Amino acid sequence: MSTTETAAVDDRRLPGQLPATVVVTGTGGDGLGAVSAKLLAAAGTRVIGVDLAEVAEYDNYTHVRGDVTVQETWDRVLAALDAAGETGRLGLMTSAAYLEVGTVLDLDLDVWRKTYEINVIGTVLGMKALLPRMIAARDGSIVTIASIDALHAEQQLVSYCASKAAVLQLSRTAALDHARDGVNVNCVLPGPMRAGLFERHMSSAADPEQFLATRANRQPFGEIPRPEEVAKVALFLLSDAAKGMTGAQVTADAGLTTGFDFRTGAEGSSA
Repeated sequence: MSTTETAAVDDRRLPGQLPATVVVTGTGGDGLGAVSAKLLAAAGTRVIGVDLAEVAEYDNYTHVRGDVTVQETWDRVLAALDAAGETGRLGLMTSAAYLEVGTVLDLDLDVWRKTYEINVIGTVLGMKALLPRMIAARDGSIVTIASIDALHAEQQLVSYCASKAAVLQLSRTAALDHARDGVNVNCVLPGPMRAGLFERHMSSAADPEQFLATRANRQPFGEIPRPEEVAKVALFLLSDAAKGMTGAQVTADAGLTTGFDFRTGAEGSSA
C-alpha cells in the first residue's frame, strides 16, 4: 500500500471506536493481513502482527515472527502484548491462510494437513490465546477471515474450500459460546482480491491473463477488488459500531455472489 493511501486514512471517518490493540495474523506480503494492519495502525490502533515472514516495524506496529500453528508463537504474542502495556479493548483478526490448487485425487494428505493447520488450527490457537483476556475484560472483538468458498464450491480448490467452511462454523459457534462474556465474533467472507492467494491461483493457470480477464468480467464492477476494500469491512467489525452483531457472516466480494450469473450484455441478453 502506498504512503498516500495510508495517509488518507482518517480515524474520524470510521463508524465506531477501534480496539486499543489488535493482533493481526498474516501480515507478511501485500495481502489482506498486511493492508489491515497498516489501516489499523494509521487509525491509531496498536497492532501486533504475526507472520513467518520478516516485516519491518513501523509506527503502532510490532511484529512477531512465527508460525500461527505453533503454541510458542502465541506465547510470544502474549508477551508482546504485556510488553506494550496496552490497556483497553482488545481485538483479533485472523488473516493467515494457505491455498493449494488441486482436486481430491491431486492433493496428498500433507497438503490437507497444512491447509487445515494454517487456516483452521491457526485460528483456533489465536482464539485460545486472546479469549481469556477478552473474557476477563468482558469486552473484545474477533474477526475471522473465511472466504466465499466457505459457501460456494470452487473447482480445484477442494482443501481450501473445506477449510474455510470450517473457519466459518468455528466463528459462529465461538460467537454463541462467548456472547455472554461480552465478546463479538464475526466472520468476513471475501471474494477474490488482487493480492496473495488469488495471485497464486492465477499464476497456476495455463493462461494467467485470460484467467484474470474472465474472473474480472464475472464481477459486477468489472474488476477484482483490492484488499483495502475488504480490510475496511474487517475494521468495521473490529470496532464497537459492530456491537449489534455477532456470529455474522459478512460477504465482502463486491457483489460476485449476489446473483448466480452476472450478465454483461455480451451474451446477447438484455443488459
